[in-house]
Amino acid sequence: MAKMTNTPDPADFSHVRDWVFDLDNTLYPHHVNLFAQIDRNMTDFVATLLQLEPEEARKLQKQYYHEHGTTLRGLMIHHKIDPNAFLEKAHAIDYSALLPHPELGEAIKALSGRKFIFTNGTVSHAEAAARALGILDHFDDIFDIVAADYVPKPAGETYDKFTQLKRIDTAHAAMFEDLPRNLIAPRALGMKTVLLAPRNLGEFVIERWEEVREDDENIDYVTDDLATFLQTLNRG
Repeated sequence: MAKMTNTPDPADFSHVRDWVFDLDNTLYPHHVNLFAQIDRNMTDFVATLLQLEPEEARKLQKQYYHEHGTTLRGLMIHHKIDPNAFLEKAHAIDYSALLPHPELGEAIKALSGRKFIFTNGTVSHAEAAARALGILDHFDDIFDIVAADYVPKPAGETYDKFTQLKRIDTAHAAMFEDLPRNLIAPRALGMKTVLLAPRNLGEFVIERWEEVREDDENIDYVTDDLATFLQTLNRG
């Protein structure tokens, strides 16, 4: 059963040698809402591509997201688009909302073992966001949607590809994510799982399938403060 806490038991993570982090809404908090810019760019891309009104474009965008894991995957399957053009448009955003987070950087740096960013975005997007946060230099590598052959999380084959390519012993690894469904495969592989879930979303609306259930057996811990969570582990 998931435990909502910012003070985990360090003994639960003493075996971990590979630390795997999602990017958006995980390495930076949900309230920054950087993804809102990406979301608007994706809607514009769909509207232009298919000559749709914005409302209809957004509806189709979300349909593809639900059915295929990302809007991009749906567009590739149904419309044979060039993924590079889509990704370039989607990630043409302003990163100034992300401020340096030295406490998080020090906490990541202090973790014993390798650290990875595993994202459905691109390497360039991950680098820009992590650089803005001041944490980029603390990661060993980034695995992105291109490396995944454009098959996004939560597809099991993508986790298999990531763990094989990076030679990760999943019995000694931990995964940090903001979407419950993206922790199903890591849990099945034997990884320790941590969900980033803000306690108070304010005006932000999440969909029902994004909500965390207390009885979700795929999640070991739930936290709303990644830096404090990691600092506790480092003190163990």
